[in-house]
Amino acid sequence: MTEDKFLPKKYSESFDVSKSSADNPDPWLALYLDRSIQIDDEAKAALLVSMRSKSREILFPLLKPLLWLVLHLVTAIRILVPNLFASSKILHRMIYFGLRNFVSPEANFIILRHFHIGSEILAFIASNVKDVEIKLNPLRPSKLEDVLGEIFLKHDLNLFNFVINLNTELRKQNRQIETPETLNFEAISDGEFAIDAFPNRWTNFLDVQSAVEIYTPVYQLFLPGSDFWRAANSLQLDETVGLYVSRLLGNNQYLGLLNNKHPLVPLPTTGAGYRLLLHGLASEELHAILREQKQKQRDKTDSPVKRVESR
Repeated sequence: MTEDKFLPKKYSESFDVSKSSADNPDPWLALYLDRSIQIDDEAKAALLVSMRSKSREILFPLLKPLLWLVLHLVTAIRILVPNLFASSKILHRMIYFGLRNFVSPEANFIILRHFHIGSEILAFIASNVKDVEIKLNPLRPSKLEDVLGEIFLKHDLNLFNFVINLNTELRKQNRQIETPETLNFEAISDGEFAIDAFPNRWTNFLDVQSAVEIYTPVYQLFLPGSDFWRAANSLQLDETVGLYVSRLLGNNQYLGLLNNKHPLVPLPTTGAGYRLLLHGLASEELHAILREQKQKQRDKTDSPVKRVESR
C-alpha cells in the first residue's frame, strides 16, 4: 500500500447518539445533531472532528500568541518591502507540503470542499441573471496535488473578477439582479464531491483552525502586499455574494447568519485566519440552502404520476 492509498472515512460515523449520557452530554454530539443552520452532514461532522481534536484543544491556544506576533512582524515587513519574497508558486508548494504531511484528513476534506462549493455558487448566480454572460473559472480539486495549480490565489481572483464582470454588465443595462420566474439549479450538484482520500499518517494531526492560522502569515509573506490585502478582503464578499443569491431566491433569511460583513468597511487583515473559517462556514450554509431549494423545486415540478411510479 502506497502512502497515499488510504480508505476514505465517513466522518458522521464519529458521532453515536447511543453513547450519549444525560449526566455527561457530549457537546460535540449536540452540535452535530443540531439543525439550527443548514450545512451538509458530512462537512459538519468533519469540522467537528477537527475542532474537538487534541490539536485544536492543546496546540492551538499555545500557537495563537506566537502566530499573532509573527503576523504583525510580517505586516511590518510588507509595509517596508511590499514585494520581498513574493512568489505564488513557492507559496502553494509550501501549502501543499503542509497539507500533505501535517494536516489531518478531515481538515483537508473541509479545505478542498470549499473550492467546489465556491465554484458552484458563482455558477448558480451566473446562470440565473438573465442577459448576462460571465466567463467562469471553476476550481474542482480532487486531490492535494491540485493545490499546486495556485488554486488559493485563483479562488480570490475568481471572486473579484466575478463581481467586476457581473456588475459591469448590469450597469451597462442599467438594472439590478432580479428573481427569475424559474430558477436554474443545474450548477448545484447533488451528493458528495469527487475528492480522493487523504494521507493519514501519525504526522497528519493538525486541525483546520490551527492550519489556517499557521498559513495566514505564510500567505502574507509570500504574496505581494496588494495580493494579500485583496485575499483578506475577499472574505467580506460573503455578504455581497449572499445578497446576490438572496435577490435571486427572493428570500433574505440567509443574510442573518453572515459574520464577514460588507467589504465597504474593510476589517483589519490581522484577523484574516479566523474570518477565513467564518467564510468557509458561510459558504457551506449557502450551498446547503441552494441544495434544499433545488430539491424543493424538483419536488414541486414532479408530477403525481411520477411520484407513484418512483415508489
